[in-house]
Amino acid sequence: MPVVEIPGSKSVTARALFLAAAAQGTTTLLRPLSSDDTEGFAEGLHRLGYGVERGPDAWHIEGRPAGPATTDADVYCRDGATTARFLPTLTAAAAHGTYRFDASPQMRRRPLAPLTRALRDLGVDLRHEEAEGHHPLTVTAGGVQGGDVTLDAGQSSQYLTALLLLGPLTRTGLRITVTDLVSAPYIEITLAMMRSFGAEVGRDGGVFTVAPGGYRATTYAIEPDASTASYFFAAAALTGGEVTVEGLGKDALQGDLAFVDVLRRMGAGVEMTGDRTTVTGPTDLKGLTVNMRDISDTMPTLAAIAPYASGPVRIEDVHNTRVKECDRLEACAQNLRALGVTVATGPDWIEIQPGTPAPAEITTYGDHRIAMSFAVAGLRIPGGVTFDDPGCVRKTFPGFHEAFAKVFA
Repeated sequence: MPVVEIPGSKSVTARALFLAAAAQGTTTLLRPLSSDDTEGFAEGLHRLGYGVERGPDAWHIEGRPAGPATTDADVYCRDGATTARFLPTLTAAAAHGTYRFDASPQMRRRPLAPLTRALRDLGVDLRHEEAEGHHPLTVTAGGVQGGDVTLDAGQSSQYLTALLLLGPLTRTGLRITVTDLVSAPYIEITLAMMRSFGAEVGRDGGVFTVAPGGYRATTYAIEPDASTASYFFAAAALTGGEVTVEGLGKDALQGDLAFVDVLRRMGAGVEMTGDRTTVTGPTDLKGLTVNMRDISDTMPTLAAIAPYASGPVRIEDVHNTRVKECDRLEACAQNLRALGVTVATGPDWIEIQPGTPAPAEITTYGDHRIAMSFAVAGLRIPGGVTFDDPGCVRKTFPGFHEAFAKVFA
């Protein structure tokens, strides 16, 4: 039974870096993800004057509750959405300073408007330098008083996470009323982690209340990335094999682990304990209709194995995947068609018919999740698949292709 070692969660690592930077004292992060996204976040903290020491198995961050050590900085966020959304929010809480943020062309295309609108409603002096609602932007910090704010998080839960993380750094706390929310389990990650760093935060339906008072440093272990684990679980389901991931079980924070419930509905065997999950592939995968609003990062994983099911696979309520690193709905559809599979799409859905995929080059659009998902599809294609940009996996798992081949060679 292969036990797969999955790197640390990107989502958890990014939140932990924000929390550690804002906390009183020095925080130690155990087994953080080392990838382009998280290294870009850590580099951004360094440019803002935070002390960041990165070792192979642990990172140490010197917190500064008063804000960045420098009052003037330029930060390049690379492709990282968490970096591009969390760091400007972190600097807004500083007593004074001017902080400029830019990002890759890919990240420049991704929307920020709901978050920056909410920050402006809270009195933050924030200016988009070119296209409104997009990077580059400048924050002229003067602290945040706090109060009531309304937020639309229907495009990305990261907007809400950024405001929640800011809450304890405000003078009077925040009361956030959310009108729409996608990927809700990610918010549960945020709330649990904030509490681990000493914050007081509550939720009543769509209203979140965050008390002022800051954060306390701690030692925090990063659990394996559930979205990354989905490729190995899907591969086991597709090939009739078996895969176990340690450190991800019933007690995990990440909602994307619910992807194994989708595989269970398709016929796979799933066994979970508090800290491990095992997936065993069935003889045949079943078709299904599934709402993936809360686990939309795993939509490409399911789309990639869908042609091998005995009936159609329809994935619904994933409109937000159109504003990720690429339009993931269309990227999946186009690549499946290149493999010879019949696909239909709508504004927030994709339906995939059973088929016999043929070899093709996968167009990744620079998106790590497209590359890793279609690596799974290639396991059942004679001759496999190739990629126009195999290196795009460095965003979250630089060693993915080698690790995947080691398990499923």
